[in-house]
Amino acid sequence: MFARRYTVVIADRSTGVVRRMTISLRAAVSTVTAVLMLPVLIGLGARWSALTEITQLRTTNSTLEVENGNFRASTGELTSQIQSLESVIDDLGSRSTIDPAQAKALQRLPAVVKARATGGTAQPNAPLTSVLSSSMTSPEDTFGVLRTLLQALEGRLSYVRRDVERQEALVGAHPSIWPTYGWLTGYFGGRPDPFTGERAFHQGLDISTAKGQPVYATANGTVESAAYSGEYGNLIVVRHDFGLATRYGHLSKFNVKPGQVVKRGDVFGLVGWTGRSTGAHLHYEVLANGKLINPLPLLTDKRPQIE
Repeated sequence: MFARRYTVVIADRSTGVVRRMTISLRAAVSTVTAVLMLPVLIGLGARWSALTEITQLRTTNSTLEVENGNFRASTGELTSQIQSLESVIDDLGSRSTIDPAQAKALQRLPAVVKARATGGTAQPNAPLTSVLSSSMTSPEDTFGVLRTLLQALEGRLSYVRRDVERQEALVGAHPSIWPTYGWLTGYFGGRPDPFTGERAFHQGLDISTAKGQPVYATANGTVESAAYSGEYGNLIVVRHDFGLATRYGHLSKFNVKPGQVVKRGDVFGLVGWTGRSTGAHLHYEVLANGKLINPLPLLTDKRPQIE
């Protein structure tokens, strides 16, 4: 059947030209089939291409979901670090604030005491901007640089924290309040001896007040001794940080024992009239590295009465 051949006659009426074209049935069917199958093949090709793109998009989407999950985790980690740093900065800011009067009095401490307080820890000199010198060509690079930068900031803050803690310790060890309330009757330095009238050196401050008035620790420290000591009478010696020490003489009573830790403002004795004394009063001394210094410039609160 497909072997049959057909002749198609085409005549031009105006010129009388006749054209004949012989075709086989097989060729005609093949041509028609090809023409009909072309849209189908094009559709199949388009569908295959679409399926391939969808598969690629699904793969890309899965990869992006994983990356987004990693980024969210990294972002959460960085946010936590930033919040932690903000908390540390706020805490250090509040702790580093010193009363102006206290700060002024601290400046009057001997240089050797302030040198002990500053310590010798060197801070890292590498600038934080050097962390940003690395190439940031991807989000991973950015997160890595930010993480490194935050770690560098944490390192810097650790040094700042040490400085603040030393400052707090110095403030705590600074003998800054009056050891008792009364009249200031004896100053640090040269004066006539109350018993002989001869010129003598007075090693501290004398504060006259009624017997039995409370005696306060002027700074945080540890009681080194609480016992009778010759001309001092009943004497309490307190050791503070950074080589500082205070003495409280002529007491009538002890409220502490050696080795006991005291805080500024604790009542640890009572004013008396013991030892070499002409009346009820407190003799108060401050030492730095074993050397006597004038206690008066170190006091920050106002004395209630002056001679």
